[in-house]
Amino acid sequence: MTTTTPAMPSARKRRRKTRTPNVNHRPPIIASTLKASELDLTPGKEHLVCPDCSTWVPITGMLGTPKLVPHHTGRASAAEPRRCTAGSNRKVTVDIDIDAWRTELIEAVPTTASRRATKVLPKPKVKPAPAASQIKPAPLSAEQIRQAFRKHQQQCPACKGEATGRDGQPLPCHDGERLAVTFLRLYRQEPKRQAVREFFARERRRFDRQYAAAAPAKRKSEWAAVLQKVKDADTLRSQVPFGDAPTEARSVPLKTLHPAC
Repeated sequence: MTTTTPAMPSARKRRRKTRTPNVNHRPPIIASTLKASELDLTPGKEHLVCPDCSTWVPITGMLGTPKLVPHHTGRASAAEPRRCTAGSNRKVTVDIDIDAWRTELIEAVPTTASRRATKVLPKPKVKPAPAASQIKPAPLSAEQIRQAFRKHQQQCPACKGEATGRDGQPLPCHDGERLAVTFLRLYRQEPKRQAVREFFARERRRFDRQYAAAAPAKRKSEWAAVLQKVKDADTLRSQVPFGDAPTEARSVPLKTLHPAC
């Protein structure tokens, strides 16, 4: 048996904003007292932040008596939302022009951006400079001083004889003189320095030869000193203790596997 039921009526389209004749008797909210970021006067999308529950609430009745629609205090993903009785149906006094509100909102954007924390850049780790007592001067050679002296002569007017004093006499160059004296001193000391370097190189090679020759004898004497202890350890390790031979697991009772008939 088939039962017929009347067709269910289709739901009518709901209004985008809640309409209710109820009006909250609290003093109206003055739009000019709110921040530009807490107000949205875009035509058809009027919203503001409820001063009681800090929730964005649509404004209805913009052509007549503007007021907040009934809303809840709970936000998205909040548990147990409750009705905002203090802010629902509260009147709103829109005493600010849309162009003025947009101008204030645009001017507030740079101010908000300036208050944001800038990206913290890690400070590069720089190796501390050594102390003056830890600095080891590099040894100078006669060739280095000679090149510096030639370079100085090419750039110094006094060394070229182009710089003259008030009496027309050429001016002396103390820097060129200091470089020349240093070059002559190092040039005279160069044979002795070379002999010292060769002496240390020969001693290093002689020490390496002695060490290589003495190494086998040293190893032989060290092995002879511990040879008796090694032999004793080998003897003890080769002896078999009394009793059953050691196994990796416990012994198996063979009599219980094959009982006598």
